[in-house]
Amino acid sequence: MSKTFFLLLVSTFSLWAIEWMSYSDALELQKKNGKIIMLDMVRSECHYCNEMELEVFENKEMIKWIDERFITVKINLDKDRIPRGIKVTFTPSFFFVDKNGSIVKKIPGAWNIVDFKDLTRGIK
Repeated sequence: MSKTFFLLLVSTFSLWAIEWMSYSDALELQKKNGKIIMLDMVRSECHYCNEMELEVFENKEMIKWIDERFITVKINLDKDRIPRGIKVTFTPSFFFVDKNGSIVKKIPGAWNIVDFKDLTRGIK
């Protein structure tokens, strides 16, 4: 009974917030579910990073959209190590990594909900 409640709680919570995880945890989860990893590369004082967080990543529709398609990792370049093979020129930048470790798409810059959804629609 408590396991069912926990799963329900986690499922409900994931509808209200993106579950950002570490890259190493994302790689482990990817082995199980095969989803693409979405790396969100940010900096602490990045205005456009913060704008996207508020306008895109806190939107219920986008949370569901992203959760259905991707394993999400946020890397703060001021604090976190950058995964090998990733070259960031500015923030925000998004990298999409398949189960073979290949970058299948890179999306530089900040976007609104409609544009970000269009840019990520075909990523597999």
